[in-house]
Amino acid sequence: MKKLLALLLAAIMVLSLAACASTATTDAPAQTTEAADTTTETAAEPAADAADETAAAEVSTVVPGKLTVATSPDFAPYEFYALDENNDPQLAGFDVALAQYVADYLGLELDIIPMDFDGVLNELATGNVDLGMAGLSPDPARADAMDFSDIYYFGGQSFVTVKDKADQFTDLASANKAEYSIGAQNGSIQYDLAVENTPDADIVSLTKVTDIIGDLLNDKLDGAFIETAVAENYAKNYPELVIVCDVPYDVAGSAIGVMKGNDSLMKGVNEAIAAALAEIQRGSLEPLFAGFTAQEQQTLQEYLSRMDANIQRQLKKE
Repeated sequence: MKKLLALLLAAIMVLSLAACASTATTDAPAQTTEAADTTTETAAEPAADAADETAAAEVSTVVPGKLTVATSPDFAPYEFYALDENNDPQLAGFDVALAQYVADYLGLELDIIPMDFDGVLNELATGNVDLGMAGLSPDPARADAMDFSDIYYFGGQSFVTVKDKADQFTDLASANKAEYSIGAQNGSIQYDLAVENTPDADIVSLTKVTDIIGDLLNDKLDGAFIETAVAENYAKNYPELVIVCDVPYDVAGSAIGVMKGNDSLMKGVNEAIAAALAEIQRGSLEPLFAGFTAQEQQTLQEYLSRMDANIQRQLKKE
């Protein structure tokens, strides 16, 4: 359990450090250097608690003995590049931590392959990877291309602009004008929401969320549709950003995309998600905090508080 919490804490703390390291004078969001390696491999270690309670599921994977996961590292706090103590870019974020937990739970070696978001969808649809973890919404429109795990994070969708333009947008209807350029990530649920809610606007499809944020800050976009947790994260790092309103959407949450028809892998992934959430919920926090600084304890406590609604919903299934 402490391993999972430490992974989550590391993701949060690294993100905070990365934000502090960026300068206020840049024209666009500070983006860490693209990783030279296209694949990150992490040797799996047994998830002790899970091994004691549940035998690792027998699963088939694209590469025997490995769990191959596609992700799009421009979607903090889900996944992003952060610089380590040697200034080398490393994958970090909640999805990265959860991917490691799932791999450990299944007794597999983790192989994370970074790519653009639409690449995640394509690689999963063509069966080249086992899982897609990129803050995916379990949209029924994607059901022919992939299966979806249980929801592991309950979130929402938001419409975002900058402070100088906030008075122009009181609701989604006010953004639906031809003179406005509205951004959304290519191939994403947010793009579909832009088309649905602002069809009269000039909808600009961009590959990366960081590109959307940069264009908002540089006055190239008037507004954008962004997943709420991601929008909140960028708003903390770039105070010029403002969340105008929530965007109605029937599927409020994130799930893991699983290769279509791989029932044994789906079963194992859902067991791992339930185990991870249950570990966080049932554990006494005091022993887990041993060795953490006061600042780390506070950060972890705040994160667990935000996760509480999600945990409670998942545990009700048991």
